[in-house]
Amino acid sequence: MTTYGFVQVDVFTRSPLAGNPVAVVLDAEGIDAGDMQRLAAWTNLSETAFVLPPTQAGADYRLRIFTPAHELRFAGHPTVGAAHAVLEAGSVRGDAAHLTQECGAGLLALRTEGSGPERRIFVRVPEAKVLRDRAVDVDALGRALGAPVVAVPPPLVIDVGPVWLVAQIAEEKVLRSLAPDMAALAALSRDGGVTLFALGSVTGADVTVRSFAPAGGIPEDPVCGSGNATVAAYLATTDLTVRCSSVWHAGAGRSRSAGRRSPWSRDGCGSELPEGVTPCRERRRVRSPPGKSGSAASSSGSCPAPTCGHIASRAAGSVRAFAGVHRCCS
Repeated sequence: MTTYGFVQVDVFTRSPLAGNPVAVVLDAEGIDAGDMQRLAAWTNLSETAFVLPPTQAGADYRLRIFTPAHELRFAGHPTVGAAHAVLEAGSVRGDAAHLTQECGAGLLALRTEGSGPERRIFVRVPEAKVLRDRAVDVDALGRALGAPVVAVPPPLVIDVGPVWLVAQIAEEKVLRSLAPDMAALAALSRDGGVTLFALGSVTGADVTVRSFAPAGGIPEDPVCGSGNATVAAYLATTDLTVRCSSVWHAGAGRSRSAGRRSPWSRDGCGSELPEGVTPCRERRRVRSPPGKSGSAASSSGSCPAPTCGHIASRAAGSVRAFAGVHRCCS
């Protein structure tokens, strides 16, 4: 039986079993797409990433990313988690300051700062495109969420590899308390998901974000890199960036209810929070305002804290034919 290296990485956190987990299969050459999809369904995480030899000049490695339901051209936290995994495994030079990832969205530049426990990883996301031909039924979206969305500026459908319907909620407390109708959201989001944001946060973040992708088998992603990138594009497209600085922090998560967390949320890294708030924070940079063509500004993101993992207490073990360990990176 062929054995493949397997690592589960908790991204955007310094604490084991927190943040947003991604399964990373190292040296995945020889695994066909059907088995990749079956493994992603088995791990039941928002994404499972498979590291392969590159096929394009200039790339350090190739990444295929699967949700429990289908393959994605790009996703944010799997990109960061996989970069951490290949650096730790020695697949690329551990002191590499720049990496190039090949994926379904093309070649993506990654930058690292520091080394060891002080390493941070930044990724330049694919150029965002506003899909102007995709009309959004604001009333139907509000019914699916159980709360109204801001109609002006209107919700937009934005493609950064994954396609997100992006809408603003007027108040952070309303956003954090949402318990959407997942079947209705899946019907509205078609081939992607729904990312919602509110300006401001009790955590001190500039923007609060929640991302749902029930059509892809992900009720809610704890901290979604591509979803945050579409919020950056939305803010730039609608000129709401005047309310934020060029570098801003996004908090993610839903409110706790009666001391119980959502079954799909996990705590991520952030500052001390008032009682009742699930923390997760991610930093985004809006690089430039969009032109008149309607294309959204490109954006880049980083995890807000060191991205070299602390090894969790879980020992190395066997996962079917995948020998693995559980690691944490922030």
